Amino acid sequence: MRPVRLGVVSYLNAVPLVHGLDGDPGFVLTRDLPSRVAERLHAGELDLGMIPSIEYAAGDYAIVPGVAIASRGVVRSVRLFHRGELEAVRKVALDASSRTSLALAKVLLRERLGRDPEYLVRPPSVPDMLKEADAALLIGDPALYFEGELECLDLGEEWLRQTGLPFVYAFWAGRPGVVGPAGVARLQEALRSGLGALGAIASTYNGYAAGHAAENEVYLRRHIVYALGEVELAGLREFYRRAHGLGLMPRLPELRFHASS
Repeated sequence: MRPVRLGVVSYLNAVPLVHGLDGDPGFVLTRDLPSRVAERLHAGELDLGMIPSIEYAAGDYAIVPGVAIASRGVVRSVRLFHRGELEAVRKVALDASSRTSLALAKVLLRERLGRDPEYLVRPPSVPDMLKEADAALLIGDPALYFEGELECLDLGEEWLRQTGLPFVYAFWAGRPGVVGPAGVARLQEALRSGLGALGAIASTYNGYAAGHAAENEVYLRRHIVYALGEVELAGLREFYRRAHGLGLMPRLPELRFHASS
């Protein structure tokens, strides 16, 4: 059998998910932005991808059980930076790296403001984004390491405030049958290994911004949740319900899972 073609998000929060998989003969890893991982999965270039959760509705997919990138409150890596009062925001510039974060921003701002701001899609540079808009959405490492003096809305925190539920940003998904129980178990094992090595991952990560070992470890231990249990699934279903209600998803998908041993 050929190895599973695995699409991995190229941010710090994804590193624990694939701990020990580089060089594993059962997998070939490709790293890219969340939106690109999803596009490559949809195109059949990948077997499994750590895809933004909203992308699940775009194909005939099943989920690897028990593994996700989620939060139960403040997440720090999905933030809306704004000038002045949030309630005065009229135009929002969006980082298009993850369509889940775009949809989440739209869901939360509709509820928070009682209206829809005008949205622009722009490269993830807060100074440039704020030349055209009142607020700027950043995700992933650019949001985590942003050092400017601006007010911000943490979308994980705001989701918990509005719903009382965790938020699921991404999970492993692919067409049914592309991975068997042994492959599922290996992905779950990789996460367990990664969770046991968070200190080492935090100190050696040299992605978007080097020299943030202590900050990285706090982020991985306190702000990211890697479980996909019943409460996370409840949060995922609530997000799908709200996003579909605003016309941000074509359908409400049934949650299906790859078989595990």
